[in-house]
Amino acid sequence: MICPYCQSEETRVIDKRPSDDKTFRRRRECEKCNKRFTTYERIEIIPLTIVKKDGRREDFDRNKVRMGITKACEKRPISQEKIEKAVGEIENELRNMDTTEIRSKVIGDMVMNKLKDLDEVAYIRFASVYKKFRDIESFEKELKELKRG
Repeated sequence: MICPYCQSEETRVIDKRPSDDKTFRRRRECEKCNKRFTTYERIEIIPLTIVKKDGRREDFDRNKVRMGITKACEKRPISQEKIEKAVGEIENELRNMDTTEIRSKVIGDMVMNKLKDLDEVAYIRFASVYKKFRDIESFEKELKELKRG
């Protein structure tokens, strides 16, 4: 860190503490002029871009994932904590990918896998919308796949 008074690069941190939920306050001292100054460090989260089926791009919205899972789990014995955990796990998996552009199908498949573990009825609800079942046969096929494991 460069001293704002003498431009020296020889500074040291003498105190550090969280300032708010995403910022850290650091009190520094210049070893050349002995003046003190404060810096703030913020964690930068790289935005994720979702590529839709039609090629449109939009920012990742954690709330959309939460709403989709919540809607599928409606009137099911699934706690809000379990839903939040699933949403967090999906977001972490997305952020750990080697790219910042992710196809919407990838997210849909991740939601399906989480719902399969959470609740089979919620899984089928989500699948019926996500896979756009055209007839009873495609619905029955999905049920058979679910039973097989």
